[in-house]
Amino acid sequence: MLKKSFALFLLLSFLTVSFPAQAKYTYPAARRSDQTDDFHGVKVPDPYRWMEDTDSAEMRSWIESENKLTESYLEKIPQREKIKARLTELWNYERYSAPSKVAEGFYIYSKNDGLQNQSVLYRANSVTDEGKVFFDPNKILADGTAALSGSRFTEDGKLWAYGVSIAGSDRTEWHVMDTATGKLLPDTLAPNRQGVSAWSKDNSGFYYSSYAPTKKGEELKENTFFQKIYYHKLGTPQSDDYVVYERPDNKEYFSGAEISEDGNWLLITVGKGTERMNMVYFKNLTMERAGFTPLVENLENSWNFIGNDGSTFYFQTDKDAPRGKIVKVDVLSRDQKFVDVIPQTADSIAGVSLLDNDKLVVNYLKDAHTAIKIFRLDGKFLRDVKLPGIGSAGGFGGKRKDSETFYSYSSFNAPPTIYSYDMKTGKSTLFRSSKVKFDPSQYEVKEVFYPSKDGTKIPMFLTYKKGIKLDGKNPTLLYGYGGFNIAMTPGFSVARLGWLEMGGVYAVACLRGGSEYGKDWWTAGSRLNKQNVFDDFAWAAKWLIANKYTSTPKLAINGGSNGGLLVGATLNQHPDLFAAAVPQVGVMDMLRFDKFTIGWAWRSDYGNPADAADFKAMYAYSPYHNAKKGTKYPAVLVTTADHDDRVFPAHSFKYTAAMQYAQAGDAPVLIRIQTRGGHGAGLPTTAAIQQQADIYAFLAKNLGME
Repeated sequence: MLKKSFALFLLLSFLTVSFPAQAKYTYPAARRSDQTDDFHGVKVPDPYRWMEDTDSAEMRSWIESENKLTESYLEKIPQREKIKARLTELWNYERYSAPSKVAEGFYIYSKNDGLQNQSVLYRANSVTDEGKVFFDPNKILADGTAALSGSRFTEDGKLWAYGVSIAGSDRTEWHVMDTATGKLLPDTLAPNRQGVSAWSKDNSGFYYSSYAPTKKGEELKENTFFQKIYYHKLGTPQSDDYVVYERPDNKEYFSGAEISEDGNWLLITVGKGTERMNMVYFKNLTMERAGFTPLVENLENSWNFIGNDGSTFYFQTDKDAPRGKIVKVDVLSRDQKFVDVIPQTADSIAGVSLLDNDKLVVNYLKDAHTAIKIFRLDGKFLRDVKLPGIGSAGGFGGKRKDSETFYSYSSFNAPPTIYSYDMKTGKSTLFRSSKVKFDPSQYEVKEVFYPSKDGTKIPMFLTYKKGIKLDGKNPTLLYGYGGFNIAMTPGFSVARLGWLEMGGVYAVACLRGGSEYGKDWWTAGSRLNKQNVFDDFAWAAKWLIANKYTSTPKLAINGGSNGGLLVGATLNQHPDLFAAAVPQVGVMDMLRFDKFTIGWAWRSDYGNPADAADFKAMYAYSPYHNAKKGTKYPAVLVTTADHDDRVFPAHSFKYTAAMQYAQAGDAPVLIRIQTRGGHGAGLPTTAAIQQQADIYAFLAKNLGME
């Protein structure tokens, strides 16, 4: 047991420190060009267009200078090393994934001893067997930047296809292993945005989705279009792979392949952009010359295949049910009529599993936290799965015949706990729990609802140390995302514990644009309605201030990717509402986001700059274009990474330069650029700890946590 809490340790340290008044900063020179574009008759300046050439000598010099400035700022914060030391201590605990049954006598799970850069896969003969190391990505590269980024076993578990990502890239290289010997087969897939989706039942090959190779040196920038589904036959070179399915009629279509568990059907789903809307085609694999038959040929709703009984297919869909329902259809019938099995309820369906032969495990979102219900395949309700509290549960995987499954539960103050679940009796049994070096009983998780600008009721989760005073003096970090149908649910983050121990309040607003309340919640925060998301976030801040949880000098906002856009836009619209902001790997240039890598797919959420109405909406909130010179902005720490091939790092570069040019106040505008890092996935533990320590040190200084 620690002799004194981390919060007290920091407090005692801070008593000896006094910060001088901040002065304006001399930022690295960033040339402003006269580049101007015409959008629907509107002349739009883009003075930092040259920053899109991220490998130019001018840009490399700017990046190096910015990183030096940021490091010189952070290294002067005395509590930075103390924060890093405590985060390292917190991070250093054994953590496991729930086990998955690959085949009889073959279970797989991941484990991290604590400070390993990447988690390690273990193979066990039973769920009670500790097993032995199956695959250790830490041995691929010494710096820990190689990560497992895709996994697919054959039905019998004899072969394993796996993808490896380097330096956080979305591009993966695939290999095939003989699981009995650990030896690699000669079959490989060269790096690309790709994934193996299904093995043939006889292990003769696999289906995968991929694109044409990008030009060398253009991997971070080049648009990728015309995704295709290929079949790779084992023992042949990738150059011999043939196209199973393609859509030359639309370069923006995404396609995926899936084989039914009985091995008789190949399903193809086709979508566009990031919308949860897809078409469905199927093929009978028992008929040698069968072609693909259409089942759904419009992009109006989502259709997620659950399983089948012969030609009767079960789907989760939002057709005529924006919060989701489960339907069945005989695909060989003349009318292919969909019949409701489990109708829509007030809660949103987040996922479905089919287990124990005829039981459906339905994961619902109830005001943004998990509720699990079990039904029979005919739709009859059987039971609820009782969870420990307001949190998130996931798992319930396995083959249809399995009566034993596993799930994990976590919350903001509850580390992941793994349970085994007996589908026949409905009994949950503790399987593994985490031993994090903190006392969760000292912290409280609370859900509140606040009105947004237009009166819409928005859920928000608050986590803080019990007994805090509502006097407006609590340092508070408000987090949000608000997009792409992604729900913000209660989940555990060891990084967050450091903030709570520092005496901070952690708030997560469940903004429109997510899936908390189904399809309608998403549409209310996308495209021409995107401003609702920024209003929801700002009004969350106002509620926290009005209810005395915090005050402007003590309030910071944070978000990543689409959440980085959220922070940038809200900050620019309300510069006097916050003391600090940390936008991470954000989409900051809303007029050119679709010019790079996979950015065009986000038009489904943001709109298309080529459309006049969309342009008007996006230009009004685009963070890069709305940095107003002469404005007093709060302290800003932008973070990005040099290998981010999802959100091109030039977004953050251009936004930072624009904000540094615009800043009229004394607060710093800094950027932290991670080397050999990507959008976030696969970041080595050592790098993740350092990045979080830097963020908290920045917030501690700028929120007056002394």
